[in-house]
Amino acid sequence: MSSFQSPQHQLVGTLYRDHRSWLLAWLKRNVACPQRAEDLSQDTFTRLLGRERLETPREPRAFLLQVAKGLLFDHFRRAALEQAYLNELMLIPEAEQPSLEQQQLILEDLKTIDRLLGKLSSKARAAFLYSRLDGLSHAEIAQMIGVSVPRVRQYLAQGTRQCYVALYGEPT
Repeated sequence: MSSFQSPQHQLVGTLYRDHRSWLLAWLKRNVACPQRAEDLSQDTFTRLLGRERLETPREPRAFLLQVAKGLLFDHFRRAALEQAYLNELMLIPEAEQPSLEQQQLILEDLKTIDRLLGKLSSKARAAFLYSRLDGLSHAEIAQMIGVSVPRVRQYLAQGTRQCYVALYGEPT
């Protein structure tokens, strides 16, 4: 390895060299598509390279599995979102459907919003979705997730902010 590499890059290189084959085999057993397994394997190590700080894990395989499972969960969630969008699109009369380019842009926006909502706590995400998708009142949401109405308002503000960031970028 080059002496110009940071200790973090060296650690990721060591993890890659020592455990990539094992991780790829695990992913291939758990993902139907071998190419998707290959992508998820690479994404796991790319994710590690993107971290600000990385400590040597005591259990490297368990650590890599945790990162890979998170990516796998994200993949399945995005696939479910895409399928739900396509199902809803089929309900629109053909003459009123957006163009293929518009459909793709909408889908990308939905994926971005989903990724950003994923950064919220589970209660904040639930409150936001109950409000926007189910049309529940603040009081109904508070009762469903076991928090106060002012807390629901805070959660909704967090969700709205994440959607704003997804569509328009960070406010200046």
